[in-house]
Amino acid sequence: MQFLNTEEKPRRAAVINDLSGAGKCSLTVMLPVLSALGCETSVLPTAVLSTHGGFKDPVYRDLTDDMLKTAQHWKREGAFEGICSGYLSSREQIDTVREIFELFTDEHSRPLRLVDPVMGDNGTLYGIFNKETARSMTRLCEKADILTPNMTEAYCLLHEPFKDGPYDEKELKRVMKALSDFGPKVVILTGAYTDEETIGAACYDREKDETALVLSDRVPGKYHGTGDIFAAVMLGAMLNGKTVKEACAAAVRYTAKCIEETRKACGDNTIWGVKFEKCLPFLMHDVLTEND
Repeated sequence: MQFLNTEEKPRRAAVINDLSGAGKCSLTVMLPVLSALGCETSVLPTAVLSTHGGFKDPVYRDLTDDMLKTAQHWKREGAFEGICSGYLSSREQIDTVREIFELFTDEHSRPLRLVDPVMGDNGTLYGIFNKETARSMTRLCEKADILTPNMTEAYCLLHEPFKDGPYDEKELKRVMKALSDFGPKVVILTGAYTDEETIGAACYDREKDETALVLSDRVPGKYHGTGDIFAAVMLGAMLNGKTVKEACAAAVRYTAKCIEETRKACGDNTIWGVKFEKCLPFLMHDVLTEND
């Protein structure tokens, strides 16, 4: 067993998400996770907040006007192998990310595009999302190579009523194939489960017409930032040459490990986010080693 030499062939990734000063989520978890996987990561903040939204009344500074100008500057300096978008707080931000995706696509290069269409959870959309913003998000998803919605977001993108789980594998496959018809080659459903004891993700690779379900033991509680962590591992693992199934499995394992460690250390007091830092060696060993 040996470590991959990530310095020989560095992977460059760009992440478009908000920056929350306190409470671990969005850019504050995605940057270190991707860096640990050997990806040179550039961050494009869509907004700066004092805390994530789980705290009351965070200070908020919108950076929509700077997003495209930042990307244009980056374009003059080089290219990326991967681009990932997370929470976008307005139709203008969603439309700007579509422009950024196109900006970095030409006859010489086309980065791997991952869209995490953050719009809601547990059957409820966040307050900013209405029919207009949801339509904009659908148009952004059409530009993705990899799409990572949770079940709430998946049904919203399909304009279908939310269905609570457990889900059978036939339904998960139907939803993933329908979302792939928008354009993404890969669809990952996070928070997928077939019974009350486990939870994880379902993945669909359209080119191989292959599906897989990766589950881990369910841990009670709400854990901020886990969707961002999952997306970062998914992108980083694929930039390191992992298959869709391998990357999805690694993302589930690491997210579950972070949740387990947080539960042990914090009990129900999870508002400050998961103990992802402690688990980075586990992730690096999992993704960056290969058997001889």
